[in-house]
Amino acid sequence: MFNSLTGTITGKMPNTLYLETNGIEWDLFVPDSTLDALPPIGQVAKVYTWLLHREDSMKLFGFASAKERMLFLDLLKVDGVGAKGAVKILSNISGSQLVSALDEGNLAALEKIPGVGKKTAGKMLLALKGKISLDYTVTVRTVKTNAYADVIDSLVNMGYEKKNCELVIDEIVSGLSSDEGFKAKDRKEKEDLIFKRALVALAR
Repeated sequence: MFNSLTGTITGKMPNTLYLETNGIEWDLFVPDSTLDALPPIGQVAKVYTWLLHREDSMKLFGFASAKERMLFLDLLKVDGVGAKGAVKILSNISGSQLVSALDEGNLAALEKIPGVGKKTAGKMLLALKGKISLDYTVTVRTVKTNAYADVIDSLVNMGYEKKNCELVIDEIVSGLSSDEGFKAKDRKEKEDLIFKRALVALAR
């Protein structure tokens, strides 16, 4: 029904984003990772959406990228993980780290996610290992030669794994691709912004 909304960000709260489009202010339930990836209040942003429609209620969910939304939809395939549970998972682990843990069968990493636990972690592996619809390995190859290699090197020098840095920065750059404010910044300002957002994402 809704693929995306583009409008002015009017408010940010934990797991909540307010977006105004043509005089209508939307209340979207979002992962904290989306809040971090989107521009500040007052700027224009594109948010990818998913509508949860029940007999007694409707709730609109928002994501900074189509990839993040696809990962959210994959999590809904796990028995016992509802929409709010999937948002909580994405709020506490980056998409790249989650995909890596699933592909590697890293049960311990999944159990550390707040609210998951051993039982749900096992269900996640059973349902999603080797079946994630996102191909993060493709984005890694594009990031290695892009304009933000210096940012990646700086993060690696701080002790972060290079692969995770590449994946996180690709997600951030994708989320900023339609941000006119970001496009207007000079190279140094862009690198500083991406570096700060990457630190937040990698620290989760």
